[in-house]
Amino acid sequence: MSGNLIIKNAAQLVTCSGFKAKQGKEMSDLKIIDHGAVVIEAGLIKAVGKTDDVLAGIDEIDAREKGFDIIDAAGKAVLPGFVDSHTHLVFGGHREEEFSWRLRGDSYMDILKRGGGILNTVRATRAADDEELFEAGIQRLDSMMSFGVTTVEGKSGYGLDHDTEIKQLEVMQELDRRHPMDVVRTFLGAHAVPDAYKGREDVFIDYVIEQVMPDVVEDNLAEFCDIFCEKNVFSVDQSRRFLLKARAMGLKIKIHADEIEPLGGAELAAELGAVSADHLLQASDHGIAAIAKAGVVATLLPGTAFCLKAPYARGRYMIDADCAVALATDLNPGSCYSESIPLVFALATLYMNMSIEEAITALTLNGAAALDRADVIGSLDKGKLGDVIILGYPSYKFIPYHVGVSCVEKVIKKGKLVFSK
Repeated sequence: MSGNLIIKNAAQLVTCSGFKAKQGKEMSDLKIIDHGAVVIEAGLIKAVGKTDDVLAGIDEIDAREKGFDIIDAAGKAVLPGFVDSHTHLVFGGHREEEFSWRLRGDSYMDILKRGGGILNTVRATRAADDEELFEAGIQRLDSMMSFGVTTVEGKSGYGLDHDTEIKQLEVMQELDRRHPMDVVRTFLGAHAVPDAYKGREDVFIDYVIEQVMPDVVEDNLAEFCDIFCEKNVFSVDQSRRFLLKARAMGLKIKIHADEIEPLGGAELAAELGAVSADHLLQASDHGIAAIAKAGVVATLLPGTAFCLKAPYARGRYMIDADCAVALATDLNPGSCYSESIPLVFALATLYMNMSIEEAITALTLNGAAALDRADVIGSLDKGKLGDVIILGYPSYKFIPYHVGVSCVEKVIKKGKLVFSK
C-alpha cells in the first residue's frame, strides 16, 4: 500500500476527536460517526465524516488510478490505532521462575531484595548482544501490532550502567526505524539500585546524571526520562533531583509513582509538571487531586496489578476527580509479561469500574497525550497520522465483551495496511 487510503461505509467511525488529553467526564465522548469514512493521503488524514459526504467529490476509479487503496468497512467499527504508553519491551532473558514464587506468596519487593526482579533482568540484558535484543523486540512489536497498537513507548532501565542503557536505547531506535510501529524512547536509568551501590543511592544518582544521561541526550536516544520513585528504591527527594536535572538537559519527564507504597510520587509529578505519572496503585487523594489540577496524565497499568495480585489503581475515582487517565500494558519480563490490549480492556472495565468509552479514550487520545503526541496521533482528525484499526465487529463495545480475545481485523499505520487477519 502507498499511504493513500480510503476507508468507507464504517458501521461506526469512532473518531475520539481531540488534540489534547480528555479529563474527567470528557473521556466518555468518543464522537462517533455512523456510516463513516476516512481519507488518508501520504500517510496523513485528509477527511473524516459520513461516507456520502466524504466521497461526494471523489471518483473511486480515478482515486485508484491515483494510487489510493479502498477498504469497504461495511459492518465494521473503525477506531484510531491504540497507543501503549508504558512498556519495557527491550530486555534480555525471562523470569518465569519468579512468577511461580509469587504464586506461593513471595512479594515483589521480597524477590527484589534477594537479587531477583529487575536486577535479574539487568544481568541478562547486559549479557545479551544488540542482535538478540533487536530480534526479540521485533517479535514483541509484531504481537503488539496484532492487538491494534500503532505507537508504543519503550523504556531502558535494564542496564543500570552506561553501556547497557545506551544499548537498550539504540536497539529501540533501530526498531523505530525498521518496524512499522512508532517506538517512543524513555531513559529509565534509575530503575533500581545496582548491587554495587546498595546504601549509596545518591552516589548512583550522581553516576547516572554525570556519566550516562549526557550521552543519552547528546545522541538523541530518548525523548523522556523516568525514575522508579518507591520505598527502598529512590526517594521523593532523589527522584526530584534526578528529574530536574533530566529536564534541564532537555528531556521530558515521567515518573513511576506510588506503585507499592503511598510515597508521594503523584504529588511530585504534579509539582514538576511531569507529562505522566504511572502506576498510582497507592496514590493518595491529595496526589490524585494534584495531578488532575496540573494536567499530568495518570497512566494506569491494570495488567501489573492483576499479575501481582495487588489492588487496582482507582481508575473510577481518578476520572471522577477530573484526571486524564491513560491505560497501558506495562509489558515487562517480571511483574507483567503481557502485551495483551484485550486483557487491559477487560481489567479496566470489570475491575477498575471504567466505562468502555473511557477505556477507549484512555488507550487512544489519552495514551497519545501521555507521550506528548495528542496533536499528531490518538484520534481520527484531519491532519493527524493515518493510524487506524478496523474491528471484525460493528461496534466498539465488542472489545471488552469478547473477553480476552482481540477483535482487531486490520491495522493501518500512516495509511498503509500493516496487519490483517
